[in-house]
Amino acid sequence: MTGATIWLTGLPSAGKTTIAYELADRLRAEGHRVEVLDGDEIRTFLTAGLGFSREDRHTNVQRIGYLADLLSRNGVKTLVPVIAPYADSREAVRKRHMASGTAYLEVHVATPVEVCSERDVKGLYAKQAAGEISGLTGVDDPYEEPESPDLRIESHTQSVQESAAALHALLTERGLA
Repeated sequence: MTGATIWLTGLPSAGKTTIAYELADRLRAEGHRVEVLDGDEIRTFLTAGLGFSREDRHTNVQRIGYLADLLSRNGVKTLVPVIAPYADSREAVRKRHMASGTAYLEVHVATPVEVCSERDVKGLYAKQAAGEISGLTGVDDPYEEPESPDLRIESHTQSVQESAAALHALLTERGLA
């Protein structure tokens, strides 16, 4: 089986993880080997101790990118719902995959910050507004939107199932599903 890394980037509460798990279920039902490298779980188990400075965020993305490439080279569809706010960090991951000959797709879950703030799945926007935290990506810390993603999903205008179906269609088009 052909592996691939599908990196879903976007603001906190954009819908990245929800879409990734929906797609993972569909791919597993079709017989694919699939892993989801959830950014929150990775920070708990693999990159604990890293903060949210630009340097730490870059290190976090590179470690996740290495793991994704390793899994993908071994036939796993690796879904990576991780913010990865900086374009140069995402580009370095893309180049790692190119060097190893592994398929890599960048998907921008392009949800407006106002919608993400309303969803506020983890309460981050409320904490930032109350002054309890700072450095929230897309609010008081940068988020560099992908200029040319392989797919742009506007999760605020379609259902989770429609978003996952659009991503599945791209994988099919590229011979990866």
